[in-house]
Amino acid sequence: MTGLRSTLFAFALLVITPPYALIALATFVLPRMARYRIIAGWSRLVVHLAKAIVGIRWRIEGQEHLPARPSIILAKHQSAWEPLAFQLFFPPQVHVLKRELLWIPFFGWGLALMSPIAIDRSRGAAALRAMVRLGRERLAQGFWIVVFPEGTRVAPGERRRYQPGGAWLAAATGASVVPVAHNAGLCWPRNAFFKRPGTVTVRIGPAIDASGRDAETINTLAEQWIEEQQKALY
Repeated sequence: MTGLRSTLFAFALLVITPPYALIALATFVLPRMARYRIIAGWSRLVVHLAKAIVGIRWRIEGQEHLPARPSIILAKHQSAWEPLAFQLFFPPQVHVLKRELLWIPFFGWGLALMSPIAIDRSRGAAALRAMVRLGRERLAQGFWIVVFPEGTRVAPGERRRYQPGGAWLAAATGASVVPVAHNAGLCWPRNAFFKRPGTVTVRIGPAIDASGRDAETINTLAEQWIEEQQKALY
């Protein structure tokens, strides 16, 4: 059944993605936030299809911790599920991502119209400066910013070094940091065709005030909270 459900889900994606990409392209004349709300509908649709076809459900804990003003989300990255699902239960958001993702046909086109902060990692310090400049703009426009500090997807139970970019952005802008832990990789493994039914727990932590703190301190506080929660989620 897992194989059949995963195949049906993949087929559903093939059916809905090309026409939705055309809808996304047609939104280029709209204001930034209006474009976001229309294009984000694809993410919400995919998450609900995963629930209906594969059986991937979710439980959210700690939504009361979300600040009233746009903030920076530092989250664990395990699968393709969480970037999509975050559209359901976080305010309008943009992602910090590598610019190569924008070159993917259909998916990348829609992604580019959602005002992401696309950076060229090979540029080092220049990439960080560009991230701060664009991040400040997106926060002022009312968007939250999602950063996966480990830089890539990691399997459940594993961890990589937390890169300081998201914390550096928080220190530079004064925006609060919201740490997020989850176990999506148990149901939707990285780079895996087969997906398993189950309930993903998304745990939102208390906001970290960036005022008066440097990037290293912010990064350490976020990492400690996230990794401690990851242990509990397994």
